[in-house]
Amino acid sequence: MKRSEINKALTWAKALLEKYNIRLPDFAYWTMDEWKAHKEEIGAIRATMQGWDITDYGTGRYDEIGCVLFTVRNGVQGDDSVGVPYCEKYLLFKEGQRLPQHYHVFKTEDIIVRAGGDMAIRLYSCDKNGKILDEPVRIFCDGIPHTYACGEEFVVKPGNSVTLTPYMAHIFGTKAGTGDLICGEVSKVNDDNTDNFFLESTSRFADIEEDVPILHPLCNEYDKVL
Repeated sequence: MKRSEINKALTWAKALLEKYNIRLPDFAYWTMDEWKAHKEEIGAIRATMQGWDITDYGTGRYDEIGCVLFTVRNGVQGDDSVGVPYCEKYLLFKEGQRLPQHYHVFKTEDIIVRAGGDMAIRLYSCDKNGKILDEPVRIFCDGIPHTYACGEEFVVKPGNSVTLTPYMAHIFGTKAGTGDLICGEVSKVNDDNTDNFFLESTSRFADIEEDVPILHPLCNEYDKVL
């Protein structure tokens, strides 16, 4: 992705959140000069990869596969001295965007439709080797049990959520025709470097072409740009 595309997506994301009166922590809005001024104070932010994350998952098709994420709080697996023992995120989708099919081995997560349009989601049970099993998927949505066929699309409306457990592959994004979407994630500690297993040909973070200055750094590039 070009840095200009990332900056444009950041500007869009902040405007969408403001539309729904959602305010992020102050560091989400820091300029690069402010980041550098606070460089010695952000050890926990760096260690837990809090902050902005924008990616096309290496596909070059950001309008289809991609989103803007912001990690509000997080910890480090196996080290209770850093951050907190849970994670909270926002995931912001333009209409037509989705995440690629993937699952986690460690993390259980609630995906919550916070504002905007509806979320369309498909679920698949996997074995310990990541092979999709042709069997129904049994889940909880806000504490109520549901069963869906393997890969069956269902819709989650604003205010509602779905609980995703380890080895449950998922694809989710905007439901066509319902507009831009703000989702929340509440989960166990999140580690994007070790606990994402993709079943499509993707990579977790985008390669960036530096065509304009950085508006806000992304969570995976603090060491490089600060």
